[in-house]
Amino acid sequence: MMRCMFRALVTSLAVALAGGAAFADGPKTLRVAFPIAATNFDPAQISDLYSNTVMAGIFEAPLEYEFLAQPARLRLNTAAAMPEVSEDFRTFTVRIKPGIYFADDPAFQGTKRELVAADYVYAIKRFYDPRWRSPRLGQLETSGLIGLAELRQQALQGNRPFDYDVEVEGVRALDRYTLQINLDKPDPRFVYTFAFGSFIGAVAREVVEFYGDRVGDHPVGTGPFRLAAWQRGSRILLERNPTFREVFYDEHPAEDDSARRATAARLAGRRLPMVDRVQISIIQETQPRWLSFLNGQLDVSEVPPAFISIAVPNNALAPHLEKRGIQMDRYPRTDVSVTYFAMDNPVVGGYEPHKVALRRAISLAVDVGREIRLARHDQAIPAQSLIAPGAWGYAAAFKSEMSDYDLPRAKALLDLYGYVDRDGDGWRDQPDGQPLLLEYATQPDQASRSLDALWKKNMDDLGVRLQFKVATWPENLKASRAGQLMMWGVGWSIGVPDADGFLVLGYGKAEGSNRSRFALPEYDELYEAQARLANGPERHALIDRAKLLLIAYMPYKVHVHRITTELMHPWVVGNHGAHFRGLFWKYVDIDMAEQGRHAP
Repeated sequence: MMRCMFRALVTSLAVALAGGAAFADGPKTLRVAFPIAATNFDPAQISDLYSNTVMAGIFEAPLEYEFLAQPARLRLNTAAAMPEVSEDFRTFTVRIKPGIYFADDPAFQGTKRELVAADYVYAIKRFYDPRWRSPRLGQLETSGLIGLAELRQQALQGNRPFDYDVEVEGVRALDRYTLQINLDKPDPRFVYTFAFGSFIGAVAREVVEFYGDRVGDHPVGTGPFRLAAWQRGSRILLERNPTFREVFYDEHPAEDDSARRATAARLAGRRLPMVDRVQISIIQETQPRWLSFLNGQLDVSEVPPAFISIAVPNNALAPHLEKRGIQMDRYPRTDVSVTYFAMDNPVVGGYEPHKVALRRAISLAVDVGREIRLARHDQAIPAQSLIAPGAWGYAAAFKSEMSDYDLPRAKALLDLYGYVDRDGDGWRDQPDGQPLLLEYATQPDQASRSLDALWKKNMDDLGVRLQFKVATWPENLKASRAGQLMMWGVGWSIGVPDADGFLVLGYGKAEGSNRSRFALPEYDELYEAQARLANGPERHALIDRAKLLLIAYMPYKVHVHRITTELMHPWVVGNHGAHFRGLFWKYVDIDMAEQGRHAP
């Protein structure tokens, strides 16, 4: 067994190092790694973090977040001015800057293709096209763009292609450069959608029609990078988009943030992007990924939890790394790690009291404190609800049973509702006498194995039999979308600094986001009501009621909010973590002279 593990480690490391060596010479290259492979580069077809990360460098939305601003602050991107918003928060009008062009591509047949408002109209309509089966449709459906749901139904009922040429009030181009969105109900936070490039980034119709079902392999946008190479599950290479317009570094961090202000002064006026290429290696195992960074094959790397005590003891950079000039940046993520229960599953799903009791007992038997210490190496904080720090609506003082570890109470709940050992085999059975067997979807990587070991111990202590269903992350994602998983542990990050991005996980109409398929009319009413209100005490009260319902029914066991510790070699300039900082690749530089001084 140890020989096989060592062989796998050497093989993984060799692949990682070979990938680095292949691009060591030539253009200025930023080298990073993903622990999970990207699945697709079509905004309408994907929802996973790593595909989104790549697409954020290729596709552009009208707005973006300032890179170094805290709290989050919007600014212009492809828009010529900030959106005009009606008093009732139902109409949003955006004028696009003339003179922005898509990256050159054979789909344009040798012509220079300008970005126009109709490209955003087309991109948004694609989410409603049944052909693409978009997992992100629910994110737009909750806002109620007028006429698009009806257009989708016409295609579904008539079993015919979606008609992109029909003008609908919900999204239309008023002229060549003016985009207008009309909603059937108020949405004061819809403006944030205009800053989500990997979601509603402009897509050219010619590209989709040229590549058809393979459009996810050929992303073409107006952003700073374009896809140069993609070896599935192995490597992604982005290169500078030669047609990218003149954009210059102009950041304004807080007055009391000396580190970011120094960076802003150093890079002010530089044309973006500053690197020529971004090389992304897919290194699933933590040890090869960490060794690749230490050996200089990666420029930036998040410290894997297993190596925190070595690299950042007591959350301070280790002296041996400091001597090498390595830099550290540590910041909280606006995200949440959860385990979802499939609410339509006959074992763990359902709304009957005994089914609710089962999920709540499982939650109480999960030792989150031990998970943070052992599996996450203190790089997380306990979560009390789905809503994470950094989002409007988060309440730092709020405490719930979500973070409680109370095994006696968990056992008592199961005893009370008839989940007892009826056949004497040492494991609890269901109230009707059927075996109680939990199936937990997981991945074959070290981080997942560490979490799985804790789950197994927790459920053994509870007397509940647990087995794991192991598959790659993309395979589990596909099964999750098809409703084939009983339980799965996933992370959820948001693209807007607001609680709505977390609350949507429980909204019955948000099929792509609501992994648990939780459907409770009372919750849906609260969700819709808070979405219509401007920020204030009334909305906050509705958010609090909504998150209490999620805690009571427990469609999600919410574990933690993660903390990121990133390390950078001394030749990396300008990388700072922050909430909603956007894609940092666009804003960093590689000091080639410094890199040469540290070359082995």
